[in-house]
Amino acid sequence: MTIDKKKLYIQILSVAGFALTIKLAMIYYVANYEKYALASFCSINDFIDCDGAAKTTTAQFWGIPLAYWGMLFYVTVLFLTVVNKFKGIKFFKFMEVFKNPMSYITALGTIAFVISMILAGISIYRINKLCILCFITYIIDFAIALVASDGMFKNIVSDFKTTVLDFIDGAKKYTKTFIILLILSTSFLVYSGTTYCFVPHIKKQMAILKYRKIKKNPYRVKGNLLGVEKADVTIELYSDYVCPLCYINNIMLHQAAKEFGNIKIIHHNYPFDKECNKYINVNMHPNACFMARAALAAEKQGNYWEMASLLYEKQPTKEDEVMKLAKQLNFDEDKFKADFESQEIVNELDKQINEAEKLKIDSTPTMYINGKELIGVRPYYELKEILIENGAKRK
Repeated sequence: MTIDKKKLYIQILSVAGFALTIKLAMIYYVANYEKYALASFCSINDFIDCDGAAKTTTAQFWGIPLAYWGMLFYVTVLFLTVVNKFKGIKFFKFMEVFKNPMSYITALGTIAFVISMILAGISIYRINKLCILCFITYIIDFAIALVASDGMFKNIVSDFKTTVLDFIDGAKKYTKTFIILLILSTSFLVYSGTTYCFVPHIKKQMAILKYRKIKKNPYRVKGNLLGVEKADVTIELYSDYVCPLCYINNIMLHQAAKEFGNIKIIHHNYPFDKECNKYINVNMHPNACFMARAALAAEKQGNYWEMASLLYEKQPTKEDEVMKLAKQLNFDEDKFKADFESQEIVNELDKQINEAEKLKIDSTPTMYINGKELIGVRPYYELKEILIENGAKRK
């Protein structure tokens, strides 16, 4: 194949790849930042789901969406196909370092394809989401490397060796420029990878997931009071002991109670369990009623909040398991069992559920901070800002 034909095919492939990555960037933005947007055309079911893949933390690298990296790759390949035309221009004399563009394209295309296969593996086996457009770009990456190498990568080792040697020669010839570019690019990547300025939703996700990895609440308190009795900021919390986000929220609220000296958290049960909640149609969290009764029985012995943390952590489903927690907390076990099974506790739980229903609560956790509704979990740094705005003061 002649050089001109190779360049033409590579240019066509690169333009197609660039167009696809623009579409992927749009899907990424809509999926993560347009709350009421309709599903994209390539989100067909739970597995074939471009939107779902775009919402995962694996859809970015160093704080930059993978679609942007794809754009950079295709622009670079296009540039390499026309770089020889710039070498005769005085202002672009430095482009003389690009001695073997096709070797560079082969090397870059091969690297891109290998990375693509890794991403494909993560997509299928880890996040269980297949992005059709992503897979098309993977095929394009392979095709670019194949065309540039004259088919089947016959001189792949030689192409990589040429690329590395030319890179070293170019860095030596334009050392100052190379160092400046290296510093600028490294600084940019460090900035994007630490601030997540291009993917703020990822920063939020990671800040929240950090708490999910905590196996034991390090801020847990004993007693029925979380915070201080006379508080300037009162948080009315409605939660469910089986809810994963409530587990995270529980730790954050305990942390806030340690950090701020004028807040109080009051817990209300709203289990998404049809055993006790007549207002729900789907039994989302079996055993949530069971655990709510255990927490209310613990309140009778003056240690609601420590039991609450244990319930989130241990997720007991049988009476003997919850009795072990009662023993661990040095409760009067006979009294705890009697309270746990009493009609009084059932009535109290029903009362809390009815109160939540009057507030039209339909998800947990839901909080009212000095009367202002806050649904779901926020990163701890956001929760702190909200508390401070409402008058919370650090100890």
